[in-house]
Amino acid sequence: MARDMDGEKTQSQSLKAQLALRELILAGALAPGERIAELAMVDRLGLSRTPLRAALIRLEQEGLLEEIPSGGYAVRAFSEADIFDSIEIRGTLEGLAARFAAERGVSTSRLAELKDCVAAIEEIVEAPAMSAEDFARYVPMNERFHALLVDLADSAPLRREIERATSLPFASPSGFVEAQSLLPESRRILLIAQEHHRLVVDAIQNREGARAEAIMREHARLAHRNLQLALRSAAASKVPGAALIRKRA
Repeated sequence: MARDMDGEKTQSQSLKAQLALRELILAGALAPGERIAELAMVDRLGLSRTPLRAALIRLEQEGLLEEIPSGGYAVRAFSEADIFDSIEIRGTLEGLAARFAAERGVSTSRLAELKDCVAAIEEIVEAPAMSAEDFARYVPMNERFHALLVDLADSAPLRREIERATSLPFASPSGFVEAQSLLPESRRILLIAQEHHRLVVDAIQNREGARAEAIMREHARLAHRNLQLALRSAAASKVPGAALIRKRA
């Protein structure tokens, strides 16, 4: 019993270290290319070296850190091309999830959950003018839509790959929503995204796998557009992990 409690405590401390270190990286407190000094980080976070090392391994797996030849880890820098590729991978995997759901079929009750989510998003984006509060409501509903879509695929291997693909903040379905709220094109882009939501539900209901897959891949391309617009405007500061992005000259 004592051993189990020790294991749970270590796991909890590792998660705490992972979340704290992740926040420092995304906030720009640790610069791209900066080596993580373990002893200094132990003092900074108030944790022992064992959970810190576990956190470093996990963040390397997420893609926020990279191993360096001399040993240890450094904060990774990202090019715009890296982020475009990450979004493309996410879109491809979500497209596969939509195709699985359409071809394998889903129950009426499970499809109704997705429809209810789309209806809730519709209420937000159809407002005459979206406020900051509306964007704050949109983010969890959009994340719920994507999560429900993955659930409908009923594929554990695919779920694992999607979780891995979306672990980088830039690649997640709502990665640019906060930045998008500052763009003049924001409402038009959200309306296009919402049309994709409606169309993919329709394709899944009609068992049209290829169509459902194509819609979700096109849906991810909107994130490409959001990234380009955000990085070339004052909204760049609202992109999570913006300090890690090497902007083109």
